[in-house]
Amino acid sequence: MIASPTRSLLSAVFVLWLTATGAPAASAIEHDPAPDEERLLLEALQADADREDDDPRAARSSSAAAAAFQSMNPDISVILDVAGAWFSDTDHLQTGAHDPVRNGFNLQQLEMGIESNVDPFLRFNAYLVFSAAGVEVEEAYATTLALPGRLQLRAGQFLHRFGRVNATHPHAWHFVDQSIVIGKFFGPEGSRGLGIEFSWLLPLPWFAEVLTTVSDPVGGCCARSFYGNENIELRTPAEFLFTSALRQFFPFSDSTSLLWGLSTQFGPNASGLGNRTAIYGTDLYLRYRPIASANRASLSLQTEWLVRSRQVPDDVLQDLGGYAQLVWQPRIRWETGLRYEFTSGVEDDPLDPEEDRERHRLAAQLTYYPSHFSRIRLQPFVDVPTWRADPIFGSFLALEVLVGAHGAHAF
Repeated sequence: MIASPTRSLLSAVFVLWLTATGAPAASAIEHDPAPDEERLLLEALQADADREDDDPRAARSSSAAAAAFQSMNPDISVILDVAGAWFSDTDHLQTGAHDPVRNGFNLQQLEMGIESNVDPFLRFNAYLVFSAAGVEVEEAYATTLALPGRLQLRAGQFLHRFGRVNATHPHAWHFVDQSIVIGKFFGPEGSRGLGIEFSWLLPLPWFAEVLTTVSDPVGGCCARSFYGNENIELRTPAEFLFTSALRQFFPFSDSTSLLWGLSTQFGPNASGLGNRTAIYGTDLYLRYRPIASANRASLSLQTEWLVRSRQVPDDVLQDLGGYAQLVWQPRIRWETGLRYEFTSGVEDDPLDPEEDRERHRLAAQLTYYPSHFSRIRLQPFVDVPTWRADPIFGSFLALEVLVGAHGAHAF
């Protein structure tokens, strides 16, 4: 067996060799360590290896040096989502950018996550999405780690923390496709923007956090109810998109807990000068997970409902939508769930002129986890847009795999 310092030395040499022989595109955007730093690090590792026979404590310093070398590299993960799909009507009404959208096989996305602490004061996160349409920067932001007074600041491009599901990525969803109300109100990518977020953990006996985000209201992908695809230059601070939320957590017992949130979003829309849109939402997540269960069984109820009000010339349009889902995990490798979704529709809608009446969608899912790093899901559904003569039936069979170091999902 190779001694620990020797392994560290070989690892360092191997990493340096990869750096020296890497692709020009990568070396053009990443800053290599200074040559003196590389030489000093290798000399330190070699000195530790030479001292190991004389002093058993040398292995500790060698491990520390190896950890220091590794800290220069961020955690990187890659997540693949693919699905086979069937729709009874090819003119389906999927609203999510990562939804399966055609009969046959679909590449939903290939997501690369990059995460690392920059220093004791900042953390960096970036998520790149590869699809058949190309590559996009889904999120890239820095988060403070050491602000006083229970404050935290986040800046860059990120998904807004409106409600429960909008701020999450597809690999964190219990169902294959995006909720229809998120796509209809915010856009196929959900509510997202370039801006800054302030959050404050309230000094209360229970967990309570308030946050406010200021961002650009542009992009049909991510601000559909506001400026959308209109390239309108902001003239005053009042034309930014403002998102606020209150999140509270209540642990009723060691096995039962509740997360409840309230969210709002305000900003200008493209229907006329001075016209604005407001979206209000509430979400609830109730989970029962008996701590004595050897199978890690759990039962969760998640629901979210949104109301939208839009000023248009000589009128105010109001509609609503939401979903409720029940997910049961009887054993660590198996999960099943049921989801109901609803949108109300409104007449003379400039964004969705066809959708003047209610829409209902019901889906079930059965999931098998071969391990913590993969899952297979079967999801049949029926979609009932009442402005059409016939419902839309469909089903998905989805595969997801993850490699690399990926952070834990939020509760």
